[in-house]
Amino acid sequence: MGFVEKKDVDNCGADSEVEDSDEVVCISKNMSTTSLCVTEDDDEEVQGEIQIGPRRTLKEQYEADKDDESLMRWKAQLLGAVDINSVAETLDPEVKILSLAIVSPGREDLLLPIPDSGKVKGTWFTLKEGSRYAIKFTFQVGNNIVSGLKYTNTVWKTGLKVDKTKEMIGTFSPQQELYTHEIPEDTTPSGILARGSYSAKTKFLDDDNKCYLELNYTFDIRKDWQSS
Repeated sequence: MGFVEKKDVDNCGADSEVEDSDEVVCISKNMSTTSLCVTEDDDEEVQGEIQIGPRRTLKEQYEADKDDESLMRWKAQLLGAVDINSVAETLDPEVKILSLAIVSPGREDLLLPIPDSGKVKGTWFTLKEGSRYAIKFTFQVGNNIVSGLKYTNTVWKTGLKVDKTKEMIGTFSPQQELYTHEIPEDTTPSGILARGSYSAKTKFLDDDNKCYLELNYTFDIRKDWQSS
């Protein structure tokens, strides 16, 4: 989940060896149409990048800055039909990730069951090498506005980190209706070195780095899709 083509590593020779742990390390140009590269670990979440103001309930946020007409119009657009007076007086938003699916052209969506523990037993899914796919999910927001909701996904193969994806989803108001978001389409690597088992960690976080769902799982890349 989340193999991004690295177009800026064309200067890496095929089957390059590791020379410096601070550099991008190319495994092989046979891994994909460009290359599947290992990058040095980033900080999982950089603390203090965003200055968060004092937290307020939804009603307090709506009633603040009433003299700013443009800001009030933006708030009205964001909140839509939310009844401010009926929302609980709580500071913390509630975000529930309700479904996850893998979408690939010409195939039925592959629905992925979400375990309560966040730890998936066994191989969660299988992807075909060189195939186009996207991750689609639905979620619900309650209690308060969630600001800067984002998706992160880190992938390892034989203990080496081979990809890290970060996707900003956005800011959402509480409502009964479900939200749907689809991560931009990607392509799995191909070739004998790309096939095999991978481990991954997926997180859904907000601007406060509050984690609403963390998933730890394994998946396979094979010559073909797993037969149903």
